[in-house]
Amino acid sequence: MKKLAGVFAALLICSVAAFAQEHPGGHEAGGGHPMAGHEAGGHIPEHGPAPAVHAERPNNREERRTFRDNPGHPEAPHVHADDRWVGHDTGRLDAHYRLDHPWAHGHFEGGIGRGHVWRLGGGRPDRFWFSGFYFGVAPYDFGYCNDWDWNADQIVIYDDPDHVGWYLAYNVRLGTYVHVQYLGG
Repeated sequence: MKKLAGVFAALLICSVAAFAQEHPGGHEAGGGHPMAGHEAGGHIPEHGPAPAVHAERPNNREERRTFRDNPGHPEAPHVHADDRWVGHDTGRLDAHYRLDHPWAHGHFEGGIGRGHVWRLGGGRPDRFWFSGFYFGVAPYDFGYCNDWDWNADQIVIYDDPDHVGWYLAYNVRLGTYVHVQYLGG
């Protein structure tokens, strides 16, 4: 009986160690779940946005857009519970997200999409990190992440189908997102 208990304990320890290796440095897999806050937050989108319908029409105006499409929704780009990405509609010619050297630091290979939830480990909009990966928010989007907790919020990275060299960082707590560039690992 002691031998059986020892084998069981060893299997349990190995299982915990394997799980920890599967999710290093604050990386938490899994789907969305409701969280406190406004109704736009807590949901983790199944997928990133589709390419903008009018991708050939540039939007280079300097005035700020409005995103509060329903009461209780944020005044920032956000995602609805039906996975509609509010604000991701300016198309690939939007000069705010043009890069002279896309992918200058390579592509992010840490895990993209709903199955990869990352906990922010510090920084500020121009340079933040998690699990040894570094990113920077697009300068045009700085105002949309003023309420992010750079030391604790959970984010999910999605590919940006319209803006070459950019990803979308979705904040699970707030339900908002910003354009981010991978700065290396």
